[in-house]
Amino acid sequence: MSTATTTATATATAAASRGGDLRVAVLGVGVMGQDHARRLSTRTAGARLVAVSDVDAARTRAVADEFGVRAVHDPFAAITDPDVDAVVIATPGFAHEEQVLACLEHGVPVLCEKPLTTSAETSLRIVRAERELGQQLVQVGFMRRFDAEYQQLRALVASGELGRPLFLHCIHRNASIPPHFTSEMLVLDSVVHEVDAARYLLGEEITAVTVLRPRASSEAPEGLQDPQFVLLETAGGALVDVEVFVNARYGYEVRTELVAERGTAQIGLGVDLVRRSAAGWGGSIPRDFRERFGAAYDTEVQRWVDAVRRGTVDGPSAWDGYAAAAVCAAGVESLRTGRRVEVDLS
Repeated sequence: MSTATTTATATATAAASRGGDLRVAVLGVGVMGQDHARRLSTRTAGARLVAVSDVDAARTRAVADEFGVRAVHDPFAAITDPDVDAVVIATPGFAHEEQVLACLEHGVPVLCEKPLTTSAETSLRIVRAERELGQQLVQVGFMRRFDAEYQQLRALVASGELGRPLFLHCIHRNASIPPHFTSEMLVLDSVVHEVDAARYLLGEEITAVTVLRPRASSEAPEGLQDPQFVLLETAGGALVDVEVFVNARYGYEVRTELVAERGTAQIGLGVDLVRRSAAGWGGSIPRDFRERFGAAYDTEVQRWVDAVRRGTVDGPSAWDGYAAAAVCAAGVESLRTGRRVEVDLS
């Protein structure tokens, strides 16, 4: 048994000896990290937020003061802190590889927000490093797997009631996105959710990607290819199409329709949505992802905490993070070249 594996086992034992409280540090306290800090402080049983870390010292201190925890400006100091049992990583994607590898080196269970890393090569490095330990420590934050509607749709697919899946039609729309967003980030930061959701719902790997460029919306910043239309091919022959539109203005909307041999099923419809424009609609539309998937995030973090206390992982694995990264890398290549690109899961 490796030192890291021994440490991870000790984490669960120590947490249990303290009455079950898992001491958690959150790395990165932007929008997502602050949301997780609040969730751990107010809505997660068996866990206690003890530290936060961010490259912005003022923000670190402000969030630490808000929740009454320690500000640790060096993320690696938080990872190795003896008073920290587990870590949530919500830093920018480019920082994930080094931070997740540090967690593995020191036997610290980690919930890493997507993407696992920014490339297939670095994600595969994490998969291999974890395998060498002989124990899973990494969970990736694909929260849709914890959403009740996605779970119901997956159960319907698995039941075989509608026969084999033929198509998944997916819509991913944001009201707006930050100014730093690039055309590639529509694939890497938005479509990545549909990639994992398709793998989760269908139980098949994605083997090829084609990204098409419709005319850009006049609401999109100059130079941004928005919207995009993404076609995913699966190993079993199903097709998944994704309309990603991140400057839709009217709200945040995520929908999926399954077309199978003997029927169809849809999720994400809301309440009698008839019209979708700035003028109005039937029913309500969330303004952002936290509103639409708030309950899924709560379930995700609670189940992660419960699993860590047992010394296990109960969610998307490092392999799931790697598979999504490989598909998105092929998607970026297709976006740039206009060609169909096969996915290499080596």
